[in-house]
Amino acid sequence: MIKLQIPISEEDIRSLKVGDEVLLSGTIVTARDEAHKLMVEEKPEFIREHLKESVIYHCGPVVKQSESGEWSFVSAGPTTSAREEPYQSTVVCEYKVRGVIGKGGMGAKTLEGLKKCGAVYFHAIGGAGTLIANSVKKVKEVFKLEEFGTPEAFWVIEVEDFPVVVTMDSHEGSLHKEVLEKSKKIMEELL
Repeated sequence: MIKLQIPISEEDIRSLKVGDEVLLSGTIVTARDEAHKLMVEEKPEFIREHLKESVIYHCGPVVKQSESGEWSFVSAGPTTSAREEPYQSTVVCEYKVRGVIGKGGMGAKTLEGLKKCGAVYFHAIGGAGTLIANSVKKVKEVFKLEEFGTPEAFWVIEVEDFPVVVTMDSHEGSLHKEVLEKSKKIMEELL
């Protein structure tokens, strides 16, 4: 198990390979469809400092707010990453993001961006949202909550020992691509 502290250097990210099991600690940012669209179309400055050498998490959390106004995560499971394929490469390079967490993997455009700009795709465990929420130690800030709603807002969170597996690396390695190719070959043989 590799422990990585965020911010993560490009050198440390480029040392990772498909299959590496990683525990992430530090500040990460949740971002889904509306957030990615905004980052590509408007390039907002308010999120830039939180993303530099950090990690984006494709997550629509379930949250609660205490009487004192503090937020906490009840569930923090990954959402399907493929929806962000049109945006992800641009976001990774524009904001110097070092990692993307989600489920299901991403495509060729994102893989090229990971290689070009020094980042990886981390796979989180789908269906384990409550367990993963235990890794979220603090909600530091939230942006666009009113405009986008809870699932689509930018949640800036502090995590500790967040468990992930590298399934796309900065050397064009992609477990998702391998599985797809093997599946297609088997399907062709069956037909």
